[in-house]
Amino acid sequence: MGRAEVAGRKSTPTDIVTHTDIASERLIRSELLLRCPGSSIVGEELPDEVGTNRVEWIVDPIDGTVNFLYDLPVVSISIAARIDEHMVAGSVVDVIRGDVFTAALGEGATINGDPIRVAPTAAMSQSLIGTGFAYQAEVRAEQAEIVSRLLPEARDIRCMGSAALNLCWVGCGRLDGYYERGTKLYDYAAAALIAAEAGARVELPSEATGASVIGSRPEIFEQLRALILGR
Repeated sequence: MGRAEVAGRKSTPTDIVTHTDIASERLIRSELLLRCPGSSIVGEELPDEVGTNRVEWIVDPIDGTVNFLYDLPVVSISIAARIDEHMVAGSVVDVIRGDVFTAALGEGATINGDPIRVAPTAAMSQSLIGTGFAYQAEVRAEQAEIVSRLLPEARDIRCMGSAALNLCWVGCGRLDGYYERGTKLYDYAAAALIAAEAGARVELPSEATGASVIGSRPEIFEQLRALILGR
């Protein structure tokens, strides 16, 4: 794929944006407005657009930018549709594998057109958990404490660099659970709907979750949540 070119930095020197992120978002926005004129758009890299109809699109043009920079094969594109504050549809594309995850509210979730469900019931000790880490050093220190609580209780932990794909993988059974603090709306909007429609229990960032998104098979959710929150 070749080395991506950094266009700038955001919250910290390690929080980068590439020229491809910006070009991807511009293309996605133009296609959405062509097909659904008057929509509002919230994206990661460009200013919000306020439209004239009830449809709002939530866009992450590259989820896994650092992976993209290092030519690592976990990179996705995420697009969700929201109407009156309710997520009604979402799609996440695994750019390297070619998997396309989709969901519509109340209609279930699919991968490449085939229905998906969360993994069969298993204990926390047999569960593979995904996570991710913030760019701010003080937040990483807190996240290290969570890992120290969770790692002895789980099968193992994976950090793969795309919040959207992690949640989709919970939905199709490749992961048993996922959590991450500091994610933004565009990181999880589509994937949280996909995971939930596939049978996962999902809790979005709030004061109650310590600003973390949490998604897992229902059977382990409470134990996973307690470990994350230190309760």
